[in-house]
Amino acid sequence: MTRALVVDDQFLVRAGLVALLRAAGIDVVGEASDGEEAVAQAARTRPDVILMDIRMPGMSGIAATERILADAEDPAPRILILTTFDLDEYVYSALRAGASGFLLKDSGPERLLTAVAAVGGGDTLFAPSVTRRLVEAFARPVERSPHLSADLDALTARETEVLKLTARGLSNLEISDRLFISEATVKTHLNRAMSKLDLASRAQAVVLAYESGLVTPGGGAR
Repeated sequence: MTRALVVDDQFLVRAGLVALLRAAGIDVVGEASDGEEAVAQAARTRPDVILMDIRMPGMSGIAATERILADAEDPAPRILILTTFDLDEYVYSALRAGASGFLLKDSGPERLLTAVAAVGGGDTLFAPSVTRRLVEAFARPVERSPHLSADLDALTARETEVLKLTARGLSNLEISDRLFISEATVKTHLNRAMSKLDLASRAQAVVLAYESGLVTPGGGAR
């Protein structure tokens, strides 16, 4: 049974989410009304999935996501961001922090339950093309640290190629067709790359590829 933590500063929204999840057989192990409480609850209850409101007074959902993933024991929880606007800088920052997906607050119950099941099972929630558009809109190149350059240099040629194609918005199936390898092999290369780069999610990998200059907005891979 999936264990979930619900974080939202609005009581009625939070209560509605809890009721919906429990009716679907999901074990809601805790609730939080702000980011600081979410960090404490996540450490205490160790949920599989966290539904995280992105904008809250005090500690935001973005800061809470960073703290939770930094402090989490393995396996870390999968964090599903709840937002009003899909293509905005808050969502980008949440993906950069390691969130596994985002969901619009006006999504219906079916969509919410599907999303929880998806991220709970280890999948990303958003289409690769949506992630690419979001990252291209807000990513800014940053100077590579010596540590990051060393980590990127540690990738094999195939791992680097898969990472670049992932960042360009291709799905695993499209990458497998492009490189004439199986989807399972694509996943293996991407997972190894993410492990070497200490990344928590596919979206984080896309962000790093743009910010490090491996891929350029509107252009191609370097």
